[in-house]
Amino acid sequence: MYYRYGLLPGSSVCRAAVILVAAMTTTCSAHVAVAASVLSLAEAERLALEAEPGRAALESRAEAAEHRAVAADSLPLPRLRVGLNNYPFESGDFSTEGMTNASVGIRQAFPPGDSRRLEAEQLSWEATSLTESAGLRTRAVKRATRDAWLSVRYWQEAAGQVQATRPFFEDLVTTTQSLYAVGRKTQQDVLRAELELSRLEDRLLDMASEEAVARARLAEWIGEAARLPVAVDLPPWDRVPAAPDLIASLDEHPSLRVASADLESSRTAVALATERKKVGWALDVGYAYRDGELRPGVDRSNFITVGVTVDLPFTRGKSIDSALTAALRERSAAEHDRTRERRSLESALVAEHARYTELSRRQALYEDRILAQVRAHAAAALDAYRSDTADFADVMRAYIDDLDTRTEFLRLSTERAKSFAALAYLGGL
Repeated sequence: MYYRYGLLPGSSVCRAAVILVAAMTTTCSAHVAVAASVLSLAEAERLALEAEPGRAALESRAEAAEHRAVAADSLPLPRLRVGLNNYPFESGDFSTEGMTNASVGIRQAFPPGDSRRLEAEQLSWEATSLTESAGLRTRAVKRATRDAWLSVRYWQEAAGQVQATRPFFEDLVTTTQSLYAVGRKTQQDVLRAELELSRLEDRLLDMASEEAVARARLAEWIGEAARLPVAVDLPPWDRVPAAPDLIASLDEHPSLRVASADLESSRTAVALATERKKVGWALDVGYAYRDGELRPGVDRSNFITVGVTVDLPFTRGKSIDSALTAALRERSAAEHDRTRERRSLESALVAEHARYTELSRRQALYEDRILAQVRAHAAAALDAYRSDTADFADVMRAYIDDLDTRTEFLRLSTERAKSFAALAYLGGL
C-alpha cells in the first residue's frame, strides 16, 4: 500500500497513509456492524408501496366506478302511485258518486334505446382508466423511491470517502508545519495544507446538508425508515434492452393504457349521446276500487288501467344535438391526448437510453483507466515532492484531484443507476 502511493515506511506522510487505510478499514467495519439494520433498495421499495395512499385512493375510485356501472345497467326503480280520485268533498261520501275510487298503480320507465348498456360500458372504461392510473402511480412511486434512495447513498458514500481521506490531510498539515519549523518548507506550504483541510471540512458540511435533504425526500415515501444507513452495493442493473425493443413495449405503459381507456370512454360517450336521440317510454299499470251499488244488488265495478307514456323529443332536440357535439369534441381531444402521450414517452425513452449508454461508457472509462491514472499521478507527485523536485501545491492538487475523481466516479455510478430507474419506469424493465 505504501509503495503504491510512493511512500516509505516510517515517514510522516507514510503515517498519514496508515491513518487513511485505518479510517477506510473502520468505515468498512462500520458497514459490517450495521449490516443488520441497513436499508436496501428492495426494502425501501416494499415500504413505499406497502400502504401507498395515492394508489389506494385510485383503486377505491375504480371499485366505485365498477359499482356505478352495475347500477347504470339496471332499470330505473319503479314508482308506486296511491290516490283517492273524484271524491265529493261538498256532500256525499266514498259511495255517493260513481267515479269515486281509491287507486294504486305502478310506473316503470325504460330509458331510450340501448342507453343503459352504453352508460354502464362508459363507467366500466372509467374504472379501467382508474385501475391503470393506480398502476402508473405504482411505477411513479417506485421511481421516486429509487431516485431518493440513490441520492441518499451517493451523499452517504461521498461523505465516507471524504471522511476517510481527512486524516491523511490532517497529517499532511502536521508534516508541513514540522518541516516549516526546521526551515525545510515555506509558510505557503503550511497555509495551503491548512486551507485544503478547511475546504475538506466545508465539503463534509455541504454533503451532510445534501444527505439530509435526500433523506427527507426518501421519508416522504417510507417514513422513519429513511433514517437508517442505506446499503453500500448498487443493484445489479447492467442489462438494458435495445432502444427499439423498449419502444415496442411502450403500448403497455400504464399512462398509455390510461389514455386508451379514456379514448374508449369518449367513444362510448358518443354512442350514448346518439342513442339518447331515441324515444324513452314508461309503462303504467293501475287498479282502482269503487264502493257502492249501481242498483240494488249490483256492485260497482272496479277499474284496471294500463297506459304507455312516451317522450316527446321535439322540445329537446337542441340539447341532444349539443350533447352529441360535445361528446364528439371530447373524443377528438382524447385521440390527440393519446397521440401526444405516445410521442412524449417515446422521446423520453430514446433520450434516457442514450444517456444510460453514455454514462455506461464513462463509468467503464473511469474503471479501466482514469481511476488508476489519477492514483498513479498522486503517487508520482508525492515522490517528486519528497525528492524536492516538485512543489507542495502539486502534491495537494494531485491528492485533491484523486479525491474528486473518486467522488465523480461515485456520481457517475449513481446517475447511471438513476437512468436505469427511469428506463424501468418508461420501458417496464
